[in-house]
Amino acid sequence: MKRSEINAVIKKFEALLDEHKFLLPPYLNFTPEEWKTKGHEYDEIRDNALGWDVTDYGEGHFETLGLALITIRNGNFHNPKYKKPYAEKIMMCDSGQVSPMHFHWNKMEDIINRGGNDIIFQFYNADPETEEYLDTDVLICQDGRQYSLPAGSKVVLHPGESMTLYPYLYHEFVIPEGGPALIGEVSMTNDDNTDNRFKNPIGRFPTIEEDEPAYRLLCNEYPPAPEA
Repeated sequence: MKRSEINAVIKKFEALLDEHKFLLPPYLNFTPEEWKTKGHEYDEIRDNALGWDVTDYGEGHFETLGLALITIRNGNFHNPKYKKPYAEKIMMCDSGQVSPMHFHWNKMEDIINRGGNDIIFQFYNADPETEEYLDTDVLICQDGRQYSLPAGSKVVLHPGESMTLYPYLYHEFVIPEGGPALIGEVSMTNDDNTDNRFKNPIGRFPTIEEDEPAYRLLCNEYPPAPEA
């Protein structure tokens, strides 16, 4: 992706958050120059990759295969310094974009439609041994209601509704015509490096073409704390 594209996505995301009155922690407004001055008191953000995240899954087709998100809080399985057993994200997915089919080996999460457009989910159970699709009914846990649907079924999540996704549940979502959806996630501690099993292997972060200065740093771009 071009840096100008990433900058535009973040600004659109900020406008959507403002529209729905979802306020962000102060560090999400830091400029790249301000980050160079931030000391070790901000190491939790650096170490746990909190902050802005724009991904095309390494495929270069952000308009159809992409997601913008902010990790607001998270623990860290690999650093006992950070003991939070939970995580929170806020995401923007635009019309025509797909968040591709995947499951988590360990993480249970709630996905919440915070406003804007509908979210269309599709589900399959994963075979615990082969990790392939199972042709078995899927348990749907939606806002305190539990019911079953055949494998491959789709469920539309309207604004205000939420869905619980449990381990070994393949899930994919797409946003229909009509603009972006603002999507919340509340979950167990999140580890994208070890707990995402995509049906078709894909990347994580975009390759960036620096055609203009960064408006905000992404969560994998923070400079180290300056030494005293």
